[in-house]
Amino acid sequence: MLFPKKVKYRKWHRMRVNPKKKQVATRGAVVSFGGYGMKAEQPGEITSNQIEAVRRVLTRSVQKTGKVWIRIFPDRPVTKKPPETGMGKGRGDPVGFVASVKSGRILFELDGVSKEVAKSAIKKASSKLPVKTKFVLREI
Repeated sequence: MLFPKKVKYRKWHRMRVNPKKKQVATRGAVVSFGGYGMKAEQPGEITSNQIEAVRRVLTRSVQKTGKVWIRIFPDRPVTKKPPETGMGKGRGDPVGFVASVKSGRILFELDGVSKEVAKSAIKKASSKLPVKTKFVLREI
């Protein structure tokens, strides 16, 4: 699982989201390294466990011929209160890390395999994520 080596603050503020404003990625929105990519179609948070599950699916499907790039990193701490705890009394303890994703962001990239293999691998991997994704090709 991915997580940062060191963080300045254990607990972060929750980000405020304006429902009227569309969250679209300006950074990381084009396929840069591989020939094929998985693009997020809606904003959300992806946990380090979900990233690892997708990585496993992709590496098993491309086998030794292909290469996989992970374009997101879970650097945002998430807290949770223990079960059967009353309201109030501060914030819960950190339980893990998530990557905040906007729509249009490239999540994973593949190369070294045919288009059909890449498309089926990305379709399998997208079922492991909480956001809708689509298969994209590199623009030349």
